[in-house]
Amino acid sequence: MVKMKQVLLTSGNVSQKQTAAMERKSPTVIERTKPKTRQFQVTYRVVHSTPGRVRFRIPRIAHDSNYAQRLQRLLAAEPQVTSVRLKPAAASVVIRYLPSEPDSQMRSRLGKLIQLATNAALTIPENTTQVEKSPEPGNWSRLKLPTLATVISLVSGPLGLSFHPLIVGGTIALATIPVARRAMESIIGERRLNVDFLDLAAITIITAQRHFLTSCSMLGLIELGEAIRERTARSSHSQTLDLLSSLAKFVWVERNGEKQQIPIEQVQPEDTVIVYPGNQIPVDGQILQGKALIDEQKLTGEAMPVVRSEGDSVYASTLVREGQLYILAERIGADTLAGRTLKLLQDAPVHDTRVENYAAKIADRMVLPTLLLGGAIFALTRNAARAASILTIDFATGIRVSVPTTVMAAMLSAARQGILLRSGRALEQLARVDAIVFDKTGTLTQGDVAMIGIKTADPAISELDVLRLAAAAEQRITHPVAEAVIRYANYQEVIIPQRGEWDYQVGLGIQAQIEGQTVLVGSERFLVKEGIDLESFYTAHPEVKTTGYPTIYVASNGRLLGILQYTDPLRPESAEVIAMLRDEIGAEIHILTGDNCQRAATVAAQLNIPPSHTHAEAFPQRKAEVVQQLHEAGKTVAFVGDGLNDSAALAYADVSVSFRDGSDIARETADVVLMQNNLRGLVEAIAIARNAKQIIRQNTNIVAVPNLSGLAIAATVGLNPMTATLINNGSSVIAGVNGLRPALKGDKAAIEVEVASD
Repeated sequence: MVKMKQVLLTSGNVSQKQTAAMERKSPTVIERTKPKTRQFQVTYRVVHSTPGRVRFRIPRIAHDSNYAQRLQRLLAAEPQVTSVRLKPAAASVVIRYLPSEPDSQMRSRLGKLIQLATNAALTIPENTTQVEKSPEPGNWSRLKLPTLATVISLVSGPLGLSFHPLIVGGTIALATIPVARRAMESIIGERRLNVDFLDLAAITIITAQRHFLTSCSMLGLIELGEAIRERTARSSHSQTLDLLSSLAKFVWVERNGEKQQIPIEQVQPEDTVIVYPGNQIPVDGQILQGKALIDEQKLTGEAMPVVRSEGDSVYASTLVREGQLYILAERIGADTLAGRTLKLLQDAPVHDTRVENYAAKIADRMVLPTLLLGGAIFALTRNAARAASILTIDFATGIRVSVPTTVMAAMLSAARQGILLRSGRALEQLARVDAIVFDKTGTLTQGDVAMIGIKTADPAISELDVLRLAAAAEQRITHPVAEAVIRYANYQEVIIPQRGEWDYQVGLGIQAQIEGQTVLVGSERFLVKEGIDLESFYTAHPEVKTTGYPTIYVASNGRLLGILQYTDPLRPESAEVIAMLRDEIGAEIHILTGDNCQRAATVAAQLNIPPSHTHAEAFPQRKAEVVQQLHEAGKTVAFVGDGLNDSAALAYADVSVSFRDGSDIARETADVVLMQNNLRGLVEAIAIARNAKQIIRQNTNIVAVPNLSGLAIAATVGLNPMTATLINNGSSVIAGVNGLRPALKGDKAAIEVEVASD
């Protein structure tokens, strides 16, 4: 539980010095006003925080709209803030900002702005910062007018009270405005007649004949379907994180033989950029001088740092862990690999659930045939009531209610099982998936280094002695493999001796004095360079060369003692899930990774994924290309990934899947979020989607059979509009109830999905 923070602010007691300090940091807050004496108290707490993003819970914004508006504008005026998302219903605000200073300082500054917003006299100018105000959950408000019209119709009809027909008809006309608006938008914008036009025609004819209750029941069911469908729709707008936003604002360059620090915007191609340990590389380029251990996880997703030296290429947004580099800048800003990845994400197709909704498609196909039939009946009989009956039995209402109901019920069922489905479209695409592409690191594997075994050069040497010396040499080295060695030694309860003088060589290994011995721990190349003979070891253990596991060599006083092998282990459920997806779901499985070919092949072999479906050494752009190629081959593609480097592939997939603990951008890009961080959720999600698709087909039959029968009767002998409405609406209700079946199944345990949905 985050401790609640309470701050007392007296707006009249803010000193000039404090106000000036605030203005230096937020220069767009430009007006000071006459002090007041009233005190304000704002209670807030930090709900969730990651670098560059923080979410506050502020109860006051739920009931004080003026305060909420001031706070929104005040936050937007802050130069470091890139977006503000205010949610009054949840009493929360999500703020994204440039991480140009420690997060604690930024949160402190934002806390002061939360207090400053209590001052009603502040004048805050408009700012270009992106401000999002989340829509309130008002989908059901569309039912207010149809409900009012139904009540008036009941009172003036069956209940015997008298209302002038103009009052009843006028209320129905007002309630019909949303239907008319959608119909006109389709006619003007898309130049076609949609199902809303058909509904409008039927309601108009029936209302003109004073069948008010029939009109109201039609309106109520139509708007109910729209409300449900909109609640299952996914917003086309999603937040994206700039891969370059975390770079320092100033960089060191060497010009004319002198080192100087300049703003990052002033770096030019052909500049010599200097990068020190702990700094991110700001450009794409080639190393002119130096050697460094570089963390490329942002671009490749791989947790293992790589060694880069003179002549090698390096990329913006990667981190220099150890060493110092002089880099010839070749590409800067948006032209870097990181910048192009962001552009890929921005250019990815955005799918509008409402336009592509399955129910709307089916209903719209029935418009022209129904209009033609209704027109023909009227031409032959001159009976408007019979024509209205034809228009009433239009299949649309039942489909438009039952399909969104099924989608919403399936999404609820999925949520109960720890699966967040963001839209009806995601559900539809999941049911059709026949190719699934997995990222490797952190998705199929655990995303961490783990020791898997020790081999000694001589049976007389103890494995624990090899581990003990390796751990002693590696202690306090900030490298993932060194940290894994220490963890393994602690797990084996090894007593780690003290380390004397030591020398660490980037990319090779470490030489250290331990218990009077000169110990070498590092790569094969390091030990060969130091004159250690390895051939006799390979003769005794030939499998070391063929298994493909990364290896650490340990030698003492010029003699090899043994090796430690490590790997990024598979998730416990990976093999079972891959087998189920391939054998039971019938999906084609691919693995796509930024790791090298040997490691990718090792994981693929463990999971029985063929080499032709294994794609290694793939940067984000290549990942998106593989997904697009599968899509162009006619596959419905699901991509499963959890990292920043997967965001482009997630955006281009037909349906994208990530984990609750994935990166912010992966989680926000994904159509499906596995809240329990377990791949078994993917199998469950596909099963839920396919079950929902079957129910939708059932509901189509439930709607079609009685409506076709009613249509035949209305076209031949005639049918009263009220009877037609009962047939149409009755089948709609039955189909709607049937559509609720997914919500009645599964685990009853509710889950918290607020973090993923923000």
